[in-house]
Amino acid sequence: MASLLYRLGRCAFRRRWWFLLAWVVALVGVGFAAAAASGPSNSPLTVPGTESQRGFDLIDKRFPGASADGATARVVFSAVPGQTLASSENVAAVRNVVAELRTGSSQVASVVGPFDDSQGLGPRALNADKTIAYAVVTYTTTATELSDTTVDALKRAAADGRRAGLRVEIGGDALTEVPVAGRGEIVGLAITVLVLILTFGSLIAAGLPVVTALWGVGIGIAGITALGGVLHLSGSTALLALMLGLAVGIDYALFIVSRYRAELADGHDGEHAVGRALGTAGSAVVFAGLTVVVALSGLAVVDIPNLTKMGLAAAATVTVAVFIALTLVPAFLGFAKRRILPRKVRKAEKNEGRESKASRQPRSSTAGFGARWARIVMARPLAVLVLGILGLGALALPVLDLRMALPDDGHKPRDTTQRKAYDLLANGFGPGFNGPLIITVNTGEHRDARIAADKASQIVGALNGVAAVGPPTVDAFDGVAMVTVVPKAGPNDSATKDLVSHIRDYRGELRAATGADVLVTGRTALNIDIAHRLATALIPYLALVCGLAFVLLLIVFRSVVVPLKAAAGFLLSVLASLGVIVGVFQHGWLGGLLGVDQTGPINSTMPIFLIGVVFGLAMDYEVFLVSRMREEYASGAQPRAAVVAGLGHNARVVTAGALIMISVFAGFIGSTEPMIKMLGFGLGVAVLLDAFVVRMTLVPAALALLGQAAWWLPRRLAAVLPNPDIDGARLGGEDAAGTVPPQRRPASQARK
Repeated sequence: MASLLYRLGRCAFRRRWWFLLAWVVALVGVGFAAAAASGPSNSPLTVPGTESQRGFDLIDKRFPGASADGATARVVFSAVPGQTLASSENVAAVRNVVAELRTGSSQVASVVGPFDDSQGLGPRALNADKTIAYAVVTYTTTATELSDTTVDALKRAAADGRRAGLRVEIGGDALTEVPVAGRGEIVGLAITVLVLILTFGSLIAAGLPVVTALWGVGIGIAGITALGGVLHLSGSTALLALMLGLAVGIDYALFIVSRYRAELADGHDGEHAVGRALGTAGSAVVFAGLTVVVALSGLAVVDIPNLTKMGLAAAATVTVAVFIALTLVPAFLGFAKRRILPRKVRKAEKNEGRESKASRQPRSSTAGFGARWARIVMARPLAVLVLGILGLGALALPVLDLRMALPDDGHKPRDTTQRKAYDLLANGFGPGFNGPLIITVNTGEHRDARIAADKASQIVGALNGVAAVGPPTVDAFDGVAMVTVVPKAGPNDSATKDLVSHIRDYRGELRAATGADVLVTGRTALNIDIAHRLATALIPYLALVCGLAFVLLLIVFRSVVVPLKAAAGFLLSVLASLGVIVGVFQHGWLGGLLGVDQTGPINSTMPIFLIGVVFGLAMDYEVFLVSRMREEYASGAQPRAAVVAGLGHNARVVTAGALIMISVFAGFIGSTEPMIKMLGFGLGVAVLLDAFVVRMTLVPAALALLGQAAWWLPRRLAAVLPNPDIDGARLGGEDAAGTVPPQRRPASQARK
């Protein structure tokens, strides 16, 4: 691989105009496709194979007007203190709002008001004190596909109700906003540029990784937009791709540019320096990118289509970032040539004359902060290893109290209309009212669904934890009925989960009593099924991702121990970062500093997403850092000297890369989308812990203790494994003219 990438780098350097033109055409072409497309849109959240999904499918088939997967809004009315909603003035005001809701948009499927007895709600939509009532608006499409006109009509009707003297709040998912990048992301990008300037001391060198990363992200986001209407990709998908694409795109370019500058400093001309940079750092980029793609694509094992789409879209954006790093970055280096070096270095070269390749001494890898830090760590490797593991273990302790759920309006900030509506309904009708269950009663060809539903209602209504059971709604053929069940507990309480399990455990008794197939569905049941699916998929997902990554790292490092150590370090990083997430978002520790207005259970999709993304990023730093140690070891250095040289060469650039990733991820903490906010914070913490604690501290300590055994590989396995030559040993030092200069003894080769 190193030889192939070496030739690719030189080709891109020489034919830079053609490579630049190709990427311009790609960006423009995908951009035009995105402009002509309808854009990202949410598909209904589905979980194939679950009971709740079978119930939704049955409702869609037999009650098409119900729009079980369509957006809904609960418009909640509250009388001012001292009044009730039963007064003639307030009844008229409520009726006017309901009438306005019905005519507000063509996307409205149905509107049922609190005083519309003939439409099914009637007095049940008015609490016992007659101070709180609600209307239900059902739409024909999902929340993110609602037009601005539809949303404005909903808000305008509520405003008109307020002007009539009522308190009116809006709950449900109809006000769901598509997350977009904001000021936080811009600040994060500005910090990134500052870090790059401090790292490289050159505006050109600092700007190149940012430009190429934005180029790749532009293609990725445009592709998501172009395919969004066809594949129903959500706005969160685009934001996740933006987050990861920026982080890895900048990092991949950073490592190649850094290695190119190092090769220039060693006396190589520009073309040969690019070839060697791609043959070494570029090989690391390929395998690092593969681990990220494997981790994200592995989300498909969960079998939740929306999660799979998000993972694959982000993986595609990372793939574009890899190709950009391998082709566009060397092309830009061809334009920059030696201007990629700091001005003072170029000025010194001009004044003193450039040294010949034969006389130029290689850069020292045994000086500088990285080498000094390696020696400090390896002076007491066992103590460092134990202290680091204990520290990460302490951070991971809150994971023991992890509670997961999908967020609802009860998790929104208290000043939002959705949260106010949620609290009004809980106060007026009980906490379970915000998470009703739907029981479907399917008699098949027996045309007596109403009788069967009445029997099912009696049995379910007598169970502990049930607050109320509504009257059945029967389809036109009298074969399927729906029954609404209101739990006593809130939608995310463990008591509600137990109630769902209890009803499902009664399936045999219900079938015997009704002669029908009874399913428990509804949004609350679907959330419970999603959490269960994610929990059961966690171990297979970890096994798949860790197994594939182990094989990749086994090939890269030609060592059995290094991949095992890498996986162990990843587990420490992800558990510690998940513990910090639980502390901040579930317990509220330092939540005020991070803008966490509302604590509660962790999003059910968060742990598995965090595992996938952190695994890929952790392997990035493992490959970048340890590959240089492997390169020194393969050149003849002793194991401890190879560790010192590897950190001496790469500590500064790994530090810069980690700070860049942290800055990019931190920019998303200000997102209005809870999942993106939580993921941005979690990834920033994970990179901080993994890069500085695990990779730059625990890894050299472990390698110092292992010594020669760290690079052990059985002979039989070595004979069958492909050798990608990630350390560039096969490059042979060819220069641009094809000659081979004398082999240079590595700076780290002094026996220690």
